[in-house]
Amino acid sequence: MLWLEKFILPDEEGEWRLARRRMEQNGGAFGYLDNPYPCGLFLKKELTELDFAPVTVLCGGNGSGKSTLLNLIAEKLALKRQAPYNGGELFSPYAAACGVRFGFDDEGEPVTLPAKSRIFTSDDVFEYMLAARTRNEEIAENTQAGKADYAALKFGETLPFDGLENYEAYRLQILARSRSLSRRKFLHRFAGKEVRLNSNGETALGFFEHILQNDTLYLLDEPENSLSPKMQLSVKALIEKKARYCGCQFVIATHSPFLLALYGAKIYDLDSVPVTLKKWWELENTRTYFSFFDENRALFKAKD
Repeated sequence: MLWLEKFILPDEEGEWRLARRRMEQNGGAFGYLDNPYPCGLFLKKELTELDFAPVTVLCGGNGSGKSTLLNLIAEKLALKRQAPYNGGELFSPYAAACGVRFGFDDEGEPVTLPAKSRIFTSDDVFEYMLAARTRNEEIAENTQAGKADYAALKFGETLPFDGLENYEAYRLQILARSRSLSRRKFLHRFAGKEVRLNSNGETALGFFEHILQNDTLYLLDEPENSLSPKMQLSVKALIEKKARYCGCQFVIATHSPFLLALYGAKIYDLDSVPVTLKKWWELENTRTYFSFFDENRALFKAKD
């Protein structure tokens, strides 16, 4: 599914107008710019527009602009995100100056971007794991107090029934003593249920399994962080399934050779000038992995 078909970046004249307008806002005739970013970043790469596939991958080294592109698209489309992105004084005006073209449905009508579309970054995964651990620690503390409360209800002094004021406590005591309310149910009700956490990789994989819904546009910034190679392959399979069968479209910034090998992905090499489309095995990033393992081929073939 193509929710997003094309993204168009400002040309040199458009960037100059943005910069000049901001300079005037900053100081009139003596205007200045604190930071021209992202102006100039893509002009020197001769990148003017992006055409998208169901899975589009942005690959490049640090500072190549792949995360900037994701955030510009997210800003232009007003996608939901966990935390705001502060790209500097020209970022929002630059995003507003970008052009966008949406896809078409089976009847040839432009599609409406699903409201649940959003951008996820690796920081979102880390924050989820941190929040889950913090929540579990709070639940553990409440559980200890809850055990004492449950014991008091079940084995302590019988509560008087004084009407609505203490009806709920009285009802719970009856349920506890009749075994209709087990201690586990009581603790889940009053302390909460812990979020299941395993390794960081397993938790991160669970995060993506939970948040990726059908018929949605997703922007993913380095989703491989915290994931082992095996887990990266699991996320790769999940993305391929969602893109092929569930009406999802993905734009992904990544270094991972496993995610670069996503089936049918259109890959932009942001390290090349001009920016060009490449196959995953042609990229410098993946060829570096290949060269390393090829040089050590004998070690993998050595007998135990």
